[in-house]
Parts: sequence; structure tokens; C-alpha cells
Amino acid sequence: MTSIVTRTSHPLADVFDWFENGLNLRGMGLAPYLHVEDFMEDDVYVVRAEMPGIDPDKDVTVTIDGDVLTIAGERREEMKEKNRSEMHYGSFTRTIRLPHEVKADDVEASYTDGVLEIRVPLASPERPTKTIPVKRQE
Repeated sequence: MTSIVTRTSHPLADVFDWFENGLNLRGMGLAPYLHVEDFMEDDVYVVRAEMPGIDPDKDVTVTIDGDVLTIAGERREEMKEKNRSEMHYGSFTRTIRLPHEVKADDVEASYTDGVLEIRVPLASPERPTKTIPVKRQE
């Protein structure tokens, strides 16, 4: 079963994320803001990021530190035509707070057709049941 992680539907939600994740004005021509979607699929938190034109072996790093997932990388594009050349470059970083404790050793990342997909298995939050004795007060 797939369920969507609750996100605000306010039109300015992405702008607020920019400031939360650090606005990088140097790379405005390269979409410094990394567009992501996230959702729950059973007990797996799935994050997909649009990253066309990058080499995932060299240009992307995915890390998990506690309950924070970070996607960082650098994009370099060069276009050469007769009598004209154009270069675009810049770095990007996106941090995402994970819903709760993760199984970090089981996290998987794959890159297909310009989309990075990260699958984060979540640890079952243990909520022990405990009976509390009621003491009679006299």
C-alpha cells in the first residue's frame, strides 16, 4: 500500500523549503533547488529527486545522519557550437528530516532516467505496553 507523506499544499511551500535548506543564488541557472517527492510505501520511506544530466557515480552523494537524509552534488554542463560556447555549473544540497528511526544499513539508492530514488526502510517504533498499577489512597 502506498500513502502520501503529509505536506502542506500552500503554493509557497517550496519557497519556504528553499530558505529552510539554504538558498543558493550562485546556481540559479541550474535549478539550485532540488525538486523532490516523498511518500511511504509500506514500511519504506521513498524519496525521488529530479536530477537530469548528472553522473550519479561522480556527481552525487547521499548520506544519512541520525534522522536527516542529505542529497548533495554538483552539476556541470558545457555546450559548444560553432563560434559559441556556454558553461553552467553549480552545487546543490537538499536535506530531508526522516519520519522516525531508520535501518541505515538497508538504505538503497538508484538512478534511472534522470531520477534519483532513495528507499529508506524504517525501524518499527517500539511502543511497549505497560500496565500501571493503581494504588489505593486512604
